[in-house]
Amino acid sequence: MKLEQFLQHHGIAGNPFSEEDAQTDTVFKKRCLETIHHPAWNKFFGSPLDPSTALVFGEKGSGKTALRLQATAELSAHNHQHPGERVLVISYDDFNPYLDNCKAASKARNVDVALADWKLEDHMDAILSLGVTQLVDMLTGERVDLTVLSLDQRRDLLMLAALYDASTGEPIARRWDRLRRRSGFRPLWTRRDLQVIFGSTVFVGILIALFPSLLKLSTIPWLLLPILGAWFYWGWRLARAEWFARDIRKSLRVLGRDPSALRWELLWFKPTELGGQPLPSARSGGAEERYELLRKFMGVLRTLGYAGVIVLVDRVDEPQQVEGDPRRMRALVWPLLDHKFLRHPGIGVKLLLPIELAYYLEKEGKEFYDRARPDKLNMIKPLRWTGPSLYDLAGDRLTVCRADPATNGDVPRLRNLIDDAISDDYLKDALGNLRTPRHLFKFLHRLIEEHCHRHTEDSPRWTIDYDTFRTTYAAYMRDLEAFDRGYGHG
Repeated sequence: MKLEQFLQHHGIAGNPFSEEDAQTDTVFKKRCLETIHHPAWNKFFGSPLDPSTALVFGEKGSGKTALRLQATAELSAHNHQHPGERVLVISYDDFNPYLDNCKAASKARNVDVALADWKLEDHMDAILSLGVTQLVDMLTGERVDLTVLSLDQRRDLLMLAALYDASTGEPIARRWDRLRRRSGFRPLWTRRDLQVIFGSTVFVGILIALFPSLLKLSTIPWLLLPILGAWFYWGWRLARAEWFARDIRKSLRVLGRDPSALRWELLWFKPTELGGQPLPSARSGGAEERYELLRKFMGVLRTLGYAGVIVLVDRVDEPQQVEGDPRRMRALVWPLLDHKFLRHPGIGVKLLLPIELAYYLEKEGKEFYDRARPDKLNMIKPLRWTGPSLYDLAGDRLTVCRADPATNGDVPRLRNLIDDAISDDYLKDALGNLRTPRHLFKFLHRLIEEHCHRHTEDSPRWTIDYDTFRTTYAAYMRDLEAFDRGYGHG
């Protein structure tokens, strides 16, 4: 008996339980993304107009990635419906490049040494880089009117782009120059260093034209003095920009900024502007400059029609340098749990963390709780699924996969696939022991497959009998126990 034959008999097109990862689950992304939510969805998502932080701990397969994908879809719909109150969505879920850069910058022998020195400002640099790169992509790719920004905001935008733009699609210098020209900030002829060089050269040329007799061996050094002074001023500006660029590069440990490109971009700013800007510095070693840069970034976004920023943090167990080690995950994530940053006005950080980190959270002392204030972070611990909620989830998946959704016929439910000898209470209790949607889908796929193997096409049976359910369930629970031992569940 074929699996497709069994499903088609119940009016189901395709297999609702064949996929296990929301990232590649076409049923979820095409049919369930906007309609099927976890019971704690509202607490996690909040309101786009007033972004809030949420802290979620969940097992592998409990639906953390699904929450991230649904939040992204909901915010995209919100931005389409409210163009004047949009929300910038930053997906902070690929830590590999930041860990690699940090390890190289600190010259650490292994990742444990680098993670021991991981700080809040490293996270802020990574988040600002993602946000600024996304904003510059939009501003250079579309005809956005940048004259709505004040002159100071245009300067702030260019400074942020010089520090944090990390596009790989084209040279950073070309993108930055195009952004500068679109913003109308400081045209070429307003550059003080170039004015001094050009002015001194023209002045000497006019003197020689008016007074040819000045071209004597004794007067030539005096004629060259203004030009040499102008070039000395240029050299001083260049050396100062180089010093700033190298200091910034040392401070931005998680970013692979090129000091030479940054140096030429800094030359467009007046010396007084560089002295007054909150530039990241390896000498200060604090997060205060990042908070000021974050405020500048938020100011530019508000003027461009953004009400706030949502940062989606996920997949902290997947980086190659972390390898699922809970101690490394803790070293990576804990600096981000800072109440001042997580409660920053206009920013909502949604942290989707593995359940293993909940153990470390419970072991922390008063100093950590005073700094992180998890009681104010909309904490969901754990991302829990009960037997009835998993039963409803399976029914919802079957419903969206029905063969002809346009008809008003019977809606396929999980109960229709299972023999009446299995009571509702027994069925829901059994599903509850599976704990997560991923295990639910794995078990139901295995159950239907096992049922089809036990019957032929000539003598089909359209409900799964008690013996098949019991033996398949027992075998799967043994596998689940082995899985828990291997991954340290609980």
